[in-house]
Amino acid sequence: MHKSIRFKLFLTFLLTTLLVVAGMYLFMRWSLDRGFTELIETRQRERVESLIEELSDYYADNGSWEPLTGNKRQWIQLLLQSDNHRHRHPAPWMKKAATETGDRWPPDGAEASAKRRFTPLELRVMLLNADKSIIFGRIEALPQLTLHPIRYREQVVGFLGLLPGKPVNQLGELMFMEKQAKAFVLIALFMIVLSAGLALLLAYFLGRPLKRITAAAKALAVGRYNIRLPVESGDELGQLARDFNEMAAALEQSEQARRRWVADISHELRTPLAVLRGELEALQDGIRPLSREAVDSLFGDVMRLNRLTEDLYQLSLSDQGALTYRKTLIDPVAILTEDISALKPEFDNKQMNVQLVNKLSDKVHLYADPDRLSQLFRNLLKNSANYTDSGGRLDITVAKKAGTLWIELADSAPGVSEQELDRLFDRFYRVESSRSRDYGGAGLGLAICSNIVAAHNGVIRAQASPLGGLAIHIEIPVQS
Repeated sequence: MHKSIRFKLFLTFLLTTLLVVAGMYLFMRWSLDRGFTELIETRQRERVESLIEELSDYYADNGSWEPLTGNKRQWIQLLLQSDNHRHRHPAPWMKKAATETGDRWPPDGAEASAKRRFTPLELRVMLLNADKSIIFGRIEALPQLTLHPIRYREQVVGFLGLLPGKPVNQLGELMFMEKQAKAFVLIALFMIVLSAGLALLLAYFLGRPLKRITAAAKALAVGRYNIRLPVESGDELGQLARDFNEMAAALEQSEQARRRWVADISHELRTPLAVLRGELEALQDGIRPLSREAVDSLFGDVMRLNRLTEDLYQLSLSDQGALTYRKTLIDPVAILTEDISALKPEFDNKQMNVQLVNKLSDKVHLYADPDRLSQLFRNLLKNSANYTDSGGRLDITVAKKAGTLWIELADSAPGVSEQELDRLFDRFYRVESSRSRDYGGAGLGLAICSNIVAAHNGVIRAQASPLGGLAIHIEIPVQS
């Protein structure tokens, strides 16, 4: 079963908060326990010191331990007097022990009757003589004792033995600890519930734009390229929405270009085919005699179809990057000069004056394909020959600037409007006033030229010519 992004975000936030809350709870509980234990141990040391002082005073008053020996009531009284933090009311087990005889301490059964988390100090102390004989204590517990000397006039008169174990303090402090522990649990539960609510809200607000993006992507996948996302923030999600909108706009533009491309191809193919069909039907019906002129006309229509299909093939290859480029070091000016000479008859037929202005101080070399470069030059030269008025002029300027070869072809009238300059390199685009089918063009030549220049890491652009016509400017990096 697939989980939604909201559910995953919710779990992520919730688990993260649970880990933080659990860590804080454990740390606070450990810190409280440690602090409380240190407090009790400090008070125990104070009480042990107080008990030693009480015993020292008792010894000073009586001169020996003889009055205390076997007197459990007095022993219990000394234990209670040493505790400054509690009321002097003996526990039930103390009252029972006070009626017993003997020196056994702690008394039998006291551990069970006082069983709790901490052991009272009264059950952990023993009193020994200076020779470590027992006054109050147990023989079997002697190896476990920690001895604290009782001094009188700089002499050791006895020992207070302390059994190991966790000390206990006042009941109120224990209750305080229990209340704090319960409070920590309640606070932790409250934080968990609060974090679950916050995680749910965060998952909703963060998941909402992701859900919109998912829905928009599905719409885009089925061809709804007009879909757009609202940009509501400047963070990564907002940037993702902007990138998505740009991608959708690019796909929409590409789809429109594809539809125009298909429509233009069908239109360009339909026109010469309709002419051919009409001429052939006229020959079949005998309306037009089968003469040399009729065959020449049919041949011209076939050649126009051939040029169109060849241009389409060349353009599709260049779009796919499948045009073969055999690049080598060449002299571009020599190729341009040869192409001008090859097309001289066409310029002569229109009585055009073609002038090549070479501003290069030294010969330059391009790393280029000579055949593709010649195709570029001839396409541009043929355009000028076809579309410039008779008796016009074509100036070709070659120069080098900042490591780049500049070539500009500027012809005379007719010109191109500013609105149409940027579209000249679009396929099938022709300027209606002068780029008509009378010259046999389909509007693919400049698109092919643009791809050839791009394959040589150059740029090509159209601008108004100072002679009144069109100027094509080319920049191609020079091989150093």
